[in-house]
Amino acid sequence: MLIEIAAIVIGYLLGSIPAAYIVGKLRKGIDVRNVDSTGNMGAGSTFRQVGIWEGMLVGATDLAKGAVTIIIAQALGISELWVLGAGFAAILGHNFPVYVGFRGGQGIATIMGVFFILAPVAMAITTVLACIVVLITRRLFASVYVAAPTLPLFIWLFESSTVLIFYSLAILIYLCIKTLYRIKEVQAIFIKSKG
Repeated sequence: MLIEIAAIVIGYLLGSIPAAYIVGKLRKGIDVRNVDSTGNMGAGSTFRQVGIWEGMLVGATDLAKGAVTIIIAQALGISELWVLGAGFAAILGHNFPVYVGFRGGQGIATIMGVFFILAPVAMAITTVLACIVVLITRRLFASVYVAAPTLPLFIWLFESSTVLIFYSLAILIYLCIKTLYRIKEVQAIFIKSKG
């Protein structure tokens, strides 16, 4: 049980690494949470408030937090459910980071990192779909909302894991609840397309 708990703690602490906060402070002396309209700490806010390359660095770091958490948990030889728990702990760490007052980001890149290890083909296809939506709409967050619901479908098609299907559904429901206040960005896409 100690190894399983260690995997959860490692996941949370890795997820808590505040890449956007660090980059914002080092590059512009700002806390991106205080200057971005979303109030979040992540790649999107870094893109907008610091720069493209800095945003890419933060996105890659946040993705790595989820991926490395799963790799470590699997290396510890714990059961699949504990591995999934460690992945969720990394997401919670990004959302509520212990290092900077429990005020983090949405966790989208960290979620992607988790699934790039657990379900690489499904996550890759979902990511391509999200990129296509970004190119069409120019809205990063909205593209996630449009593409993310396809992840469980692709897991079903390519991974054949009932556990991962339900895990992805649970993560998506959590993400929707956490980001419900931004639903207007998604609605704007459909309103604009009708107009």
